[in-house]
Amino acid sequence: MKQKTVLVTGSSRGIGKAIAIKYAQKNYNVIINCKNSEDKLIQTKKEIESYNTSCYAYLGDIGIYDNAAELFSIIKKNYGSIDVLVNNAGISYIGLLTDMSIDDWNKIVQTNLTSVFNCCRLAIPDMVNKKAGKIINISSVWGNVGASCEVAYSATKGAVNAFTKALAKELAPSNIQVNAVACGAIDTEMNHFLTDEELMGLIDEIPSGRLGNAAEVADLVYAITHKNNYLTGQVISLDGAWI
Repeated sequence: MKQKTVLVTGSSRGIGKAIAIKYAQKNYNVIINCKNSEDKLIQTKKEIESYNTSCYAYLGDIGIYDNAAELFSIIKKNYGSIDVLVNNAGISYIGLLTDMSIDDWNKIVQTNLTSVFNCCRLAIPDMVNKKAGKIINISSVWGNVGASCEVAYSATKGAVNAFTKALAKELAPSNIQVNAVACGAIDTEMNHFLTDEELMGLIDEIPSGRLGNAAEVADLVYAITHKNNYLTGQVISLDGAWI
């Protein structure tokens, strides 16, 4: 059986890294990407290759279409096409909307939403030709309910959820499944701005009594893409019953 290939965006650390390593453990060719952290990207590549699988690391902002197109051109040359696309690249912005600059707004939309469009737009033609493919978008519970002082982040993740549901309907006749994982409070660098007191207060709100971890997200993502071809158009919350 031909070795399958996965692309995980925003995968130099945290959730994206955990997902990339999960697929490496399952003998996939793994393409990883990040915007700035070259040292971390190279380290992740080395970890993936320790599982005796192929890894290609692309440094660049895939929220810019030309960069995404370059990456997919490289993928086509080296791997043919991808079987699984995991759109994980994302950033947050904490603060009042009235304090947010237009540059900050454009940056978060480009990173969290436009990157999803770019990669889906470029991945879909080959998936349609093969009549097979899995797309997973990493979202957030704030895309479901919104968060004060995270309006832009919530807006982009809400858009990702709607994008997921609509694209799933569009691609279902071609046997391509599109789902999203709406993460709750996951123990990654994105939450390290919290003080110890704030962190304990957050944990007290979560019925499961703890933060989630990146490996749990990776396990769910792999499970969704591994078998079930009837599961599509879903936004699956992974939040310890928090929201």
